[in-house]
Amino acid sequence: MSKPTLSEYLEVLRELFRQYQQAHPEVPRRGAPFTYTQISLLVLFAVMTIRHLYGAKAQRRWLLAHPDACSQFGLEQVPSRWTLRRRWQQLYPTVQGFVAFLGAWTDDLDTAFDGSDQFIDKSLWKAAGPVWHQKDRAAGRIPEGLRNLDTDASWSKSAYHGWVYGYGGHWRTTQGACPVAVEIETASVSEAAIIDRQAETIFAQAPQTVTGDNSYCNLKRVRTWAKHDVALITSAVKVKADSPQGGPYKAFVKQPDNQALLQRRGTATEPVFDLIAQLIGAGDNQKQLPVKGLANVRTCLAMGTLLAQLAMIVNSSWGLPLREISQMIAVFT
Repeated sequence: MSKPTLSEYLEVLRELFRQYQQAHPEVPRRGAPFTYTQISLLVLFAVMTIRHLYGAKAQRRWLLAHPDACSQFGLEQVPSRWTLRRRWQQLYPTVQGFVAFLGAWTDDLDTAFDGSDQFIDKSLWKAAGPVWHQKDRAAGRIPEGLRNLDTDASWSKSAYHGWVYGYGGHWRTTQGACPVAVEIETASVSEAAIIDRQAETIFAQAPQTVTGDNSYCNLKRVRTWAKHDVALITSAVKVKADSPQGGPYKAFVKQPDNQALLQRRGTATEPVFDLIAQLIGAGDNQKQLPVKGLANVRTCLAMGTLLAQLAMIVNSSWGLPLREISQMIAVFT
């Protein structure tokens, strides 16, 4: 069985991004036009992400040592490290929009991409470097001798790892564990804040159901979503069964189809987190990030999400196991 090459992965990425740009033309920016196109740097950063080369100086040195790669990425010359750093930090909104576009584009590609039933979850990622204890953080005080501290990160509690100082990734996926949306904030930003921020986008996509844990449970939210023909399914742990509104929702959640969706929640989201961790190089127990600062973390995790989508799209076309990323990693590195 033939397997995709690096050139084939990059050609698929370019073609899909061209379709995204046609559907979402960019608003003309003030000042001089970009010297390097979005697609050329998107391709470059995709390769750098899998190679785990995040420093702009390291990226530039690699490009200088591999001059043939510039033409493969669509670059006429090697960008300066200041350009690489700035464009990386500016890339998050573009990648986030591209991920959402692919989430809709793939809907009919494979049954695993079917977005009729979506799942939402938050995953905590430990900040690079040491932790900043909350007492010191609240006082804005950095203890003497504490080096390489990520001051953008914040604290949140994980059911698996306890308190984590870092960032929270919020993903929506399909039943087949394919990402359809990503949003990155510091760890303390709640699931409720993110799902309310995404509500209008979700209504426009019109899935039949969105399933999450009890963090997303709010009866007012459930009623609002129902008016838009989207069923928000949660475990409803804290909802009182004897209340006028809570009782019917409890009964709704206990219906066999909805219980089945709740049971699939882990298998629909957790494999995505594992794939992204492997792709960006955050494979330790607490998924410690390889970059610091909110702008860098946002682009890093969004790029990991995009690469997971790319692997699944290519695997579907080549008849390979959908979430197999070893071929992508092999040809990219």
